Amino acid sequence: MVMGLHPQYLSSFWKTQYLLLRMDGPLPYHKRHYIAIMAAARHQCSYLVGLHVGEFLQVGGNPAWLQGLHCAPRKLRNLSEINKLLAHRPWLVTKEHIEALLKPGEDSWSLAELVQALVLLTHYHSLASFVFGCGINPEEEQDGGRGCQPPSPHGDSSPAPDDSTGGCGGRDAMREVEMLLERLKLLQESQLEEEGVTQEEMASRFELEKTESLLVAPSDVADPTPQSNVLCFVEDPEFGYKDFTRRGEQAPPTFRAQDYTWEDHGYSLINRLYPDVGQLLDEKFQVVYNLTYHTMAMHCGVDTSVLRRAIWNYVHCVFGIRYDDYDYGEVNQLLERSLKIYIKTVACYPEKTTKRVYTQFWRHFKHSEKVLPPPSPSLQGLGGAQH
Repeated sequence: MVMGLHPQYLSSFWKTQYLLLRMDGPLPYHKRHYIAIMAAARHQCSYLVGLHVGEFLQVGGNPAWLQGLHCAPRKLRNLSEINKLLAHRPWLVTKEHIEALLKPGEDSWSLAELVQALVLLTHYHSLASFVFGCGINPEEEQDGGRGCQPPSPHGDSSPAPDDSTGGCGGRDAMREVEMLLERLKLLQESQLEEEGVTQEEMASRFELEKTESLLVAPSDVADPTPQSNVLCFVEDPEFGYKDFTRRGEQAPPTFRAQDYTWEDHGYSLINRLYPDVGQLLDEKFQVVYNLTYHTMAMHCGVDTSVLRRAIWNYVHCVFGIRYDDYDYGEVNQLLERSLKIYIKTVACYPEKTTKRVYTQFWRHFKHSEKVLPPPSPSLQGLGGAQH
C-alpha cells in the first residue's frame, strides 16, 4: 500500500477512515458510502468510486441508486452543489449553501448529519488527490503516461525517469538536489539575521505568487474523458477548478487563513457535533504538516521544515488562502516550476496527473519524499462559510 511509505500518516488515516465509515454516527452506513462515491466522482476517481460501490452494496444499499445520482433520494442529491464547490472552488462556498441544506422540510439535513456529510466529502476529495498523485487510479496507458505504477512501500528508491538516471541527465538531477539544499540553508540563515519583512511587502509577495500561479499548469495534458460509471454520479460535469485570480477579471477577496483557523473554530465545532472526529482530523493535519524523515535525496540530517511550509502554503495559495505571517518570496526560492506543476495538478485537478508530471520534479528524491499526503483547503474553505 502506497500510504505505507508514511506509517505515521497511515495510522492516522485508518483511524479517521474507520470512524467516518464504521463507527456510530448520525448517517446510516450506506449513505456514508454513497457520499464517498459522490465526492470521488467529482474528481473522476474510478478507483475510489468502484471501491465504495462495493462497500455500499455490502452494507445493504439500494442497487437502484447506483444507476446514477438521479436515482438517489433528493436529500442526497441536494449535496451535489456543495460537493461541486468544495471539490473545485471552495472559496465560493457561503453560509447560504449551508442554510439551504438545513432549511426545515422533508429533505432537510440535521446539523449533525450535515457535519458528517461535509467531513466525508472533504476527506474523499483529499483522498482522490492522493490516489491520482501517486498513480493508483487504474486508467488506460496513454502517451502522457497516465497509467504509471504506484510506488511500493518496500521499494523506496529514486523514481528518476530513464533519461535522468545516467549521463548528463543524472548529473543535472544531482545538481538540482545540491542547489535546493544550498538555497534551503541560505534561507534558514537569512531568517535568523533579518529583522523581518513588512506586512505590506508580505501581502504584495502573496499577490505576486497567486498571480504567477496562473501560469503553472500541465500544458501538454489533454482533459481526461470521464467514464460513464463515474459520470453518472456527477451533476454539471464541466464545472472544475478555475484560477482564483484571472487577468482582467474581478477576483474574490483573498481569504486570510487567520480569519478562520482550525484550532480556534473548526476543531471545537466539529467535535461538538461529531464527537472524536475533530481530534482525529487534528491529529491527521498535524502529521501532514510535520511529516519529515530529515532526508533530502542522498542527504540525511536535513531540516526540511522551511521547504515543507513552502509546499503547504503554496497549496493554499492556489486556492486563494493567505497566511499573514508567511513570506511568499520563499516559495519561488524553494519550489521549482516542475514541482509547482505537480502540486497544483494534484490539488486542483488531480484527474490530469500523469507519470510525466510526477517524474519531472525532484528526480533524485525517494518516493517517500515525493508522495506527500495533501492538506485539505476545501475544509478550510468550508470553515470560511460559517462567517
